[in-house]
Amino acid sequence: MSARFTSRLCRECLSCSFSADDMIRFAKMAYPGYDIYKSSGYPKDRPFGSQDAAHQIVMDMIKNGYYVDFVETLIKVEDKGYMGRSYTLKGLHDVIEDVLETGFNYDNATGQFFENQSKKITRNWGRLIEGDERQMAVLRMDIAGNSILVKENPKQLIDKTYNDLRKIITKAVESRFGRLWIWEGDGALAAFMLGKYSRMAIFSGIEILNEMFFYNKMNNRLNSAVALRVSVNSGDIVYSQDDKKCMKSDTVQKAIYLEAKAAAPDSLVIPDSLAVTQDQDLLNIFCGTKFVFNTLNKYRIYQISQEKK
Repeated sequence: MSARFTSRLCRECLSCSFSADDMIRFAKMAYPGYDIYKSSGYPKDRPFGSQDAAHQIVMDMIKNGYYVDFVETLIKVEDKGYMGRSYTLKGLHDVIEDVLETGFNYDNATGQFFENQSKKITRNWGRLIEGDERQMAVLRMDIAGNSILVKENPKQLIDKTYNDLRKIITKAVESRFGRLWIWEGDGALAAFMLGKYSRMAIFSGIEILNEMFFYNKMNNRLNSAVALRVSVNSGDIVYSQDDKKCMKSDTVQKAIYLEAKAAAPDSLVIPDSLAVTQDQDLLNIFCGTKFVFNTLNKYRIYQISQEKK
């Protein structure tokens, strides 16, 4: 994690506000599978003191990339309580201010810290570390008939057009707090983790298709339109700075599979497993359930088309 947090503020907040048992309970809420005894080597038959527990938890959260998640959990605990009990966290305001000063904004609607994109945009949202497993949505894009476009058009025009396409994709993705992880010229992979990340990814795909439709009508100087195939999928992803490791994720591989096997030019596809988790107002713009050829994989499709006169 690139941000440098003032650990002392959080340690003091914890030790003044909770018992060691409460600290450990809330740490597990932010960091699935967290084991303070395993990380510290402390004997399980000996209870933690509050200051020792606070120190160990904060250090573990920062080291393993869950510090921002942990502060979000503390905010929720103070705001809503836990198991019918209310809590007052002494010094939590200072802890929040410290996170904000490292380059984040806080969104009350989602209860999450978002990277302040006017100051920086990083691949890991300023909060993930190598090997961190999270629930995310991914958007896969590929240019249909890329080899023909490259063969039949001057390189200068291809480069300009694909650079324009990258700008369209970057804007659609980053405006919804996503990150463009991979750009291959004729294809891209973007990831979404914050807020309603699956919905964000789907709307990004829709915006990309619509923006490209108008680009083809007004600004495309190639001898034919640039047609895109887009897919969105969601699931567990192990974060890595290595593009090859990211591409091996089952969640990413399914997105690639859907894009290649189910998406027609100028369309966006989502698996039915993702569709059933979305609001009906969004699903209304998709066609009904279809099957990937020769498989039992169901998907839904959003298609760009021009009305016939």
